[in-house]
Amino acid sequence: MSLVVEDGTGLANAESYLSVATADAYFAARNLTLWADSGFSDTEKEGCLRRATDYMRQAYRMRWAGRRVSTTQALDWPRYDVPRPDMGECGGYVLHTEIPQEVIDACAELAWRAAFGELSPDVARRAVREKVDVIEVEYDRFAPAHTRFRAVDNMLAPYLTGSGSSAIKVLRA
Repeated sequence: MSLVVEDGTGLANAESYLSVATADAYFAARNLTLWADSGFSDTEKEGCLRRATDYMRQAYRMRWAGRRVSTTQALDWPRYDVPRPDMGECGGYVLHTEIPQEVIDACAELAWRAAFGELSPDVARRAVREKVDVIEVEYDRFAPAHTRFRAVDNMLAPYLTGSGSSAIKVLRA
């Protein structure tokens, strides 16, 4: 099955924010040859892009600024009313027909990680102390129990509201 890439119209069957060719170009421009040299077929790369997009929907769905353009669109972008103060066009808002480059790049970054590991591994009990023979490890009790992709979070920060699911959106009447 061929990958359906969101084109900014709010496709009901979109599966990714970028194509394999766009991902290949992204990694080539950054000299990340492991993606190209991995031996993955285009079908396997499409699977990585689907998993990356799925992760973005799970991790950021409730944190995106603005609102979806259509109730029938498969993905969270495109969106209306997404402020972007550093953009002069459109009064400082992302166009409702565009997917910001940072969203596309973040999807590529997550596809890279999906190619070589699980994006949302199951979380088991965290060990506080491990001792094997003379080697002993104690984990920081305040460390998160799940992996955070800080580079991806930083890319997406301009398009997110609050700091997480506990944020309260304030609207002025």
